[in-house]
Amino acid sequence: MTSGRETARDVMSTGAECIGAHETLDRAAQLMRTHGVGALPVCGPDERVTGIITDRDIVVKCVAAGHDPSQVTAGELATGLVWVSADTSVEEALARMEEHRIKRLPVMDGDRIVGMISEADLAQHLPDDQLAEFVHRVYGD
Repeated sequence: MTSGRETARDVMSTGAECIGAHETLDRAAQLMRTHGVGALPVCGPDERVTGIITDRDIVVKCVAAGHDPSQVTAGELATGLVWVSADTSVEEALARMEEHRIKRLPVMDGDRIVGMISEADLAQHLPDDQLAEFVHRVYGD
């Protein structure tokens, strides 16, 4: 286990780019490529995070379903938002990810997104046995 002193802020990747809910999926894909990420938080007109969209969402729920990514908006495809505050312990963040079987977790400071925790972030901060347990719980049946 981690020491218990580390927080979500300690393990997250900073600079999470938000995409507007009104933006199209082709724009979302371009932003993902530019920033080298596989997920983007989706923000409403008030700049509040309303969901998240992944590269897999774009491929499976739009392209493979025969829809045009230049006609579908990020808001139409965004999934519900599970997040943690920046001062949440790493253990609690990990538990949320396992509970919801998600691989990316937005980190919030008040109403602002300040980062994302991904599997790569966890791999850098968790002991091998704890990382293996996370992978088993998120990907397992």
